[in-house]
Amino acid sequence: MRLRLPGSLGREFTLFWAGQTVSLVGDRITVFVVPTLMIFALDASPFEVGVVSMAQYLGIPLLGPIAGVLVDRWNKRVTMLACDLVRLAAIAAVPIAYWAGVLTTPLLFACVALVSGATIFFNVGYLVAVPATVPQDRLVHAYSRLEGSRTVSEVAGPSIAAGLYHALGAAALLVDAATYLVSAACFTSMRPWGTATVHQGSVRSRLALGFRLNWADPVLRRVVVAAVTLNSGGPIFVTVLPVLAYQGLGVQVAAYGAAMSAAAVGAVLGALAAPRISARLGLGRTMAWALLLHCLVGLGVLAAPALPPPVVIGVTIGCYGFFMSCINVCSAPIRQSRMPAENQGVMHAAFRTATWGVIPLAALVGGSAVTLLTPGLGVLDAARVVMAGGTLLAALSFLPALGIQPLLDRAEQEGELAGSAS
Repeated sequence: MRLRLPGSLGREFTLFWAGQTVSLVGDRITVFVVPTLMIFALDASPFEVGVVSMAQYLGIPLLGPIAGVLVDRWNKRVTMLACDLVRLAAIAAVPIAYWAGVLTTPLLFACVALVSGATIFFNVGYLVAVPATVPQDRLVHAYSRLEGSRTVSEVAGPSIAAGLYHALGAAALLVDAATYLVSAACFTSMRPWGTATVHQGSVRSRLALGFRLNWADPVLRRVVVAAVTLNSGGPIFVTVLPVLAYQGLGVQVAAYGAAMSAAAVGAVLGALAAPRISARLGLGRTMAWALLLHCLVGLGVLAAPALPPPVVIGVTIGCYGFFMSCINVCSAPIRQSRMPAENQGVMHAAFRTATWGVIPLAALVGGSAVTLLTPGLGVLDAARVVMAGGTLLAALSFLPALGIQPLLDRAEQEGELAGSAS
């Protein structure tokens, strides 16, 4: 029998966790550097920033429906390895194009869209990887660690990105490219898992099944509606934030990076606190209130420029990240508890398609709205109005989420009664 250290989730999960932690730091570098490069090196407009931001999620409505079906039929570990290599090539192409003097907004759009497409397939495998490498009763702990890594990357990533951009310019993106090599190496070191699953029925029938599963289950249906509402407004806020900071408030790159890193401390605290909060309140109740508070704290950006902008951004996004961590830690276990393992791939893919499919449009709306309002209001007030509108829209996600906990409680009681009867 293999000894397991206290608190350990096993070698396979540790390798997976390590690879994702390094890769997430690289992702934060790219998320920071791409709009910074566009605004300062390409002199891009808010509309162009919105278009490229849209490309980050364009693969979801285009590839999301079929990704779950295909990943179910492929070896998941090999698929995720291939996705890492595709993303490495796409990210590395950006600085190469910049040095060659051929980097344009359309080319940047294409590279970001390619990364988006590979990420769709990767994320389906990602959600299957966790339950494949840890026991069912440790899932919340596993997701808490992954969420902790995501939020730690948000602490370190922006400051690292700002420093790398200051020192290397576009070459900072090569650091993100290198992190995909680390992730790929971790996958190759893991024992085989996630082998192809043989399913009866056509690809079309499996696609339809994924959407039916999400809508037929009352818990999943409420999670879907809440997530669609959140993602209709939240990306507007996120897309416009660098425009507000750089062009509206005149924040320097280093100060913006420091503010975003300081802000992510709140997200780390959220990842640590979420298991305890959900244990006390329940997963559904924690998710519902976290959705509401996550959105409402975004209105804190309106305090700038009356208060120092870097401080306002840091505090606001810190609270924003705290509650986002609570949402993420609760959402996946809720959904996985409602679905047998053989259908989780198509369920997750359909969920991503329905809930993330609205993000490209929301990002485009954010950039376009600022561009349209700027002539009359100025870029600062235009950004503030658009961000506030997106935040209030996203806050409506609280309403469908309120009904999740009673349904979970009822299912638990029925399960206990069935167990007593048997």
